[in-house]
Amino acid sequence: MDTNLALWYRQFGDPADVLTLESAPLAPCTADTLRVQMHYAPINASDLIPITGAYRHRVAPPQVAGYEGVGTVVHAPSAFQHLLGKRVLPLRGMGCWQRYVDVKAPLAVPVPDDITMTLAARAYINPLAALLMLKKWPVAGKHVLITAGGSACALLLAQWAQLQGARRVVVVHRSPAHAARLHAMGLDAVLESATDAIQALSAQSDVVFDAVGGDVGQRIWQTLPEQAHFVAYGVLSGKPVQVNAGRPLLHWFHVRHTLGDINTVEWQQLFAEVWPLLRRSDCGEVEIFPLSAWRGAIETYHQSGRARKPLLCLDA
Repeated sequence: MDTNLALWYRQFGDPADVLTLESAPLAPCTADTLRVQMHYAPINASDLIPITGAYRHRVAPPQVAGYEGVGTVVHAPSAFQHLLGKRVLPLRGMGCWQRYVDVKAPLAVPVPDDITMTLAARAYINPLAALLMLKKWPVAGKHVLITAGGSACALLLAQWAQLQGARRVVVVHRSPAHAARLHAMGLDAVLESATDAIQALSAQSDVVFDAVGGDVGQRIWQTLPEQAHFVAYGVLSGKPVQVNAGRPLLHWFHVRHTLGDINTVEWQQLFAEVWPLLRRSDCGEVEIFPLSAWRGAIETYHQSGRARKPLLCLDA
C-alpha cells in the first residue's frame, strides 16, 4: 500500500487526450483523514465536463478526476476506528479515479450493508441532485416534464417525482432504445424529435427538469405556462437556454451551490434519505472497466443510447 495509481489531468482539453494514468508514492495519512481503498467509480457528465475547462473559474489542473465512488477504509484516526474495514463514499475531497483516496473523516458516508458495491458507487452525484431538486421544487399534484431521458439523474427524478405524488410525469428521450424501459417504469415517454408533441406537453406542464438546453430546452421554455418553473441542471447540448422575459421562471441548479456550507450532520442526513429511495428505484445496469481501460469506459459513456453506466474498477 505504498504506491497509488490515479487518473490525472494536468491541463484542460478532451478527457481522452489530457487524462494520464500515473503512479506515485502514497503520502502519510494526516491525523484527521480516512484512507479509503477504492473499488468502483462511475463516469458522469459532471466528471468529464470540468476536464474540458468549462468550469475553469472554479476548477484548475492539476487534478485527479472523478467526483464519486465507493471503497473500504484501510486507515482511520482514533475517533473513527469503527469505520476500519467498512465501505464508505469518500466524497468532497480528492478525485475518486484513483486506487486510494484520503478524505476528511466526518465527510465519509458509511454504506449500508444491503447496498451493492456498484450501486453505492453511484449514490452521490445523480441521487443527491434529484433529491435536492425535488425538495426545492416539490411536484405533488403537478404535471412534470423531464428531458435527457436516458440519463441516470433523469430516471431518478422521474421515479421519485412519481413517489412524491406528481399528477403526470413525461420523459423526453433521444433514443428509441429508452422508450421500453421508461414505459416499464410507468412513465410516459416522448422522442426528442417529436417537436409538436413536446410543445403540447410543455403547454400543460407545471415543472420542467432540463439537462439538455439547446433547441429542445428553448422550445420547452417558450411554450410553458407563465406560472411554470423551468429548472436547468445541465447543458448537454452545450447551449444554455436563453430567456427574454421574467416568466416562466428559469432556475439554475447546481449541487455544489445548493449544499453551500452544509454541516456534517446535515450532510449525513441527506444520505439517510437517499438510501431508502435507491432501494426502491430502478437505477439501471452497469458495465465495468478496469482502470487501465479508462479510454474504453469514456467512449462507452459517450455512445448514444447507452444502456449501461460505465464504472471504473479501481481494484483491477
